[in-house]
Amino acid sequence: MSGDTARKTAESLTYATGFGNEHSSEAVPGALPLGRNSPQHGPLGLYAEQLSGSAFTEPRGDNRRSWLYRIRPSAAHPAFTRVGNGALRTAPFTETVPDPNRLRWDPLPAPPAGTDFLAGLWTLGGNGDAASRTGMAVHLYHANTSMKDRVFSNSDGELLIVPERGGLLLRTELGLLAARPGEIALVPRGVRFRVELLDPAPDGDGPAARGYVCENYGRPFHLPERGPIGANGLANARDFRAPVAAYEDVEGPIEVVNKFCGNLWSATYDHSPLDVVAWHGTHTPYVYDLRTFNVIGSLSYDHPDPSIFTVLTSPSDTPGLAAVDFVVFAPRWLVGEDTFRPPYFHRNVMSEYMGLIEGAYDAKAGGAGGFVAGGGSLHNMMSAHGPDRETFDRASAAALVPQRIDDGLAFMFETRWPVVTTALAAGADHLQRGYDDVWHGLERHFRNP
Repeated sequence: MSGDTARKTAESLTYATGFGNEHSSEAVPGALPLGRNSPQHGPLGLYAEQLSGSAFTEPRGDNRRSWLYRIRPSAAHPAFTRVGNGALRTAPFTETVPDPNRLRWDPLPAPPAGTDFLAGLWTLGGNGDAASRTGMAVHLYHANTSMKDRVFSNSDGELLIVPERGGLLLRTELGLLAARPGEIALVPRGVRFRVELLDPAPDGDGPAARGYVCENYGRPFHLPERGPIGANGLANARDFRAPVAAYEDVEGPIEVVNKFCGNLWSATYDHSPLDVVAWHGTHTPYVYDLRTFNVIGSLSYDHPDPSIFTVLTSPSDTPGLAAVDFVVFAPRWLVGEDTFRPPYFHRNVMSEYMGLIEGAYDAKAGGAGGFVAGGGSLHNMMSAHGPDRETFDRASAAALVPQRIDDGLAFMFETRWPVVTTALAAGADHLQRGYDDVWHGLERHFRNP
């Protein structure tokens, strides 16, 4: 599909709203059966198929499953064979040893011509073990062409996609989603999809699409509990958008690539697997606009802990300790009195990977050699970090008038385990050597009375 056609399609999309809802949708009237999930004869000659994203017996509030009514069942396919993984890696990460140093990267360089979303995935690192469904991975992507005649699915986990440059049209089994910079898209484990680009590559200035991906091997992302915040605030369920049914009735060779226990496997189907005419359930892709995040902050003093910026969380077996959190630093007001307003100096039992979607982050200087859109930093557990010297000097001298932070959109993947980098990331040309220098010159101010 051309970029113009993809853009027109994206502009015409409609959605169902709500997070974790029992949605239902049909692209053709009468395609959804009434009163039962698997009738003897499927409506309109469709096959009924359940897609289970959780064990049958998990609690109702955690259970994820959808019933699909499709032109052909998923079982109708040839054998898969191994193909190369490219720059994609999966936990356990053993190419390097865990590194306590603070690390920062510039954006990925422009990809070779003809690179689509799947070919453009580049793994920075991660933790856990995909086969035992624990942990996460941090990927980046860069692409200059749409996926054509091929479809991707991930058996290892769900994919949280964070565009930084260029919009994406995601054609999934359950329908279409458009995600532009400032929005996120989530594709659940096992859901097949294709990525088409909405924007052309800028002349001589890198890829048409670039961004970040959190691959979550563990429990699906949930909305965090609000606790004493109460019934409202943070990410509101009503702002999440799920697709409505839209199907492809296409005959002909389609490559289907499946990521399974860390490796890519390919099979050539004689039809498109995106042939779901109707569906209902809770195992659903969605898109969310980060600018709708309802920021909670201090109205008196001190910089609150960054947990107040949590959009989504993947719980672990320890209450309150996330396997991975997705956190956004959205536009907001700072009004704290007698307060150092940027994020404080910190050593954290959690590990933090931070990326920048646009503008600047209020604790890090931008510009050449700094923290820039498309780049990222990794502060593993107990690695000391915080505002760089330039930010510290500026914030310490600032007049404490109400301040609007609206020129940047940053995010963080925060995880309970150290992030082990891949050999590619550890030796990348765009790894910033000398990142520690940003804290040089933090002078001694101690005065002993």
